[in-house]
Amino acid sequence: MTDSNKMIINLALFGMTQSGKSSAGNILLGSADFHSSFSPCSVTKDCCLGRSCHLCGFMRRGGQEITLQIQVLDTPGYPHSRLKQEHVKQEVKEALAHHFGQEGLHLALLVQRADVPLCGQEVSSSVQMIQELLGHAWKNYTAILFTHAEKIEEAGFTEDKYLREASDTLLTLLNSIQHRCIFQYKKGNSLNEQRIIILERIMEFIKENCYQVLTFK
Repeated sequence: MTDSNKMIINLALFGMTQSGKSSAGNILLGSADFHSSFSPCSVTKDCCLGRSCHLCGFMRRGGQEITLQIQVLDTPGYPHSRLKQEHVKQEVKEALAHHFGQEGLHLALLVQRADVPLCGQEVSSSVQMIQELLGHAWKNYTAILFTHAEKIEEAGFTEDKYLREASDTLLTLLNSIQHRCIFQYKKGNSLNEQRIIILERIMEFIKENCYQVLTFK
């Protein structure tokens, strides 16, 4: 396999405690690299990088089949139930520089539960951290990943209706990031089918950015 037909995609997960970041990361990787469980407090305390197996022939680029590998950086919930905010920000800043300093970050995923309304104060901390860490270009490299999206269907909503009736806070955020969002369902499709659907959507966003990356020093 030559470098010309292999692509490594670098992703970072951000979000509040119990939003489903680690579980989403495991789906993206097709593994169980990240510890994920229900808890009344924050579970993830440290940044952790996971790497997927090679996905052969996942896409075509320039007439060639491309083998894809996904790298996902899982981060502590923010705000965190046990760690100070400055500690979490510094930990994530160092992890981004260490893992993606030269290769760069393709996309930051703000993980948000679809069954929890997004209000101003709740989202401000996570978005503010993304802004500080990614810089002025953060809007071009951020998407929202809605977890527990099966709750939308159970309530009789379509994805479009859900977004139309969303809070002003969520609508403002979506407008600022060019409406880049993905819905993750826990039932119906197999985990592998979910993974492929989500990765295809992520690759659409990355392609729209002409495969550019954010680098960190």
